[in-house]
This record gives sequence, C-alpha cells and structure tokens, in this order.
Amino acid sequence: AFFWLVSLLLASLIWFISVRLSDREDAKLQYGLLIFGAAVSVLLQEAFRFAYFKLLKKADEGLAMISEDGRSPISLRQMAYVSGLSFGIISGVFSVINILADSIGPGIVGIHGDSPYYFITSAFLTMALVLLHTFWGVIFFDACERRRYWCLGLVVASHLLTSGL
Repeated sequence: AFFWLVSLLLASLIWFISVRLSDREDAKLQYGLLIFGAAVSVLLQEAFRFAYFKLLKKADEGLAMISEDGRSPISLRQMAYVSGLSFGIISGVFSVINILADSIGPGIVGIHGDSPYYFITSAFLTMALVLLHTFWGVIFFDACERRRYWCLGLVVASHLLTSGL
C-alpha cells in the first residue's frame, strides 16, 4: 500500500505542476491534462509495482538464505496476491473516501433527478477495482518471474483502459 501511495503522491505532483504551468482558461487543454494525469498515475503505479517486485525478490532470496531448508517460507505467488490486494485496498479506500466526502456536501445525490443508486454503484465499482488490482498484481509478478513481457504489457494496457473508462 505504501508503494501505491508514493506513486499517487508523485503522480499528483506531476499533475499539479502541469496544471499550474498551463493556461487554466483553455478547457480542452485542462481536459487533456486530466487524461495525462490519469495515464501518468497508472504508469507510475505499474513502475512502483515493478519496484516492489524487485524488493520482494531480494527479500525472498534473503529469507531463503537464513531458513533451515534453503527455501523461503513465503512463496512468490503469495507475495503477489498480497501485493495486488494491498494496492487494490488502498486504491479502494481512496475511492470510497472521495465518494463519502461528496455525500456530506451541501446537496444529497439523488434528489434532483440523479440516480438513487449512486452510492451502491460506486461501491460495486470500487470492489471491482480492488479485484482488478489483485489480479493485476498476480499476473504482473508471474510475468516478471517468467519474463513474459507481453503479459506485462497486457497488465499495463488493461490498467490504462480501465482508468480511461
């Protein structure tokens, strides 16, 4: 979760600086910067996922060295699952916090023709993203371990597509 938070911080800084340096009156440019910020966020998340894979690989080697039987007590698949789940949970927490912050605003969603299912729909979408992060983590770690670069590309492309939607 820490690695996801650091990637979010860096993406936020890049987006903030790019918005400050641009023309705020140009709506088309601001929309482009929003798309740019989402893409940078995804790419940074995947870069930090790779850095976390490298860190866990080193830790796994260290655990194997100090164990009695020469094997690590935790498999790489377990670490991939936990890593993906932690990325997903912290992503979900941020999504839910933003939605809950909207709910205490000056108006209530659903009164003036808005969907009364806004909160339940948001909860299901957040749950889906948590599951996607878990799957992406498992696929990403397996692809790094087996050097299947097309799977890495598939993870990054599907993450970009999902964020773009």
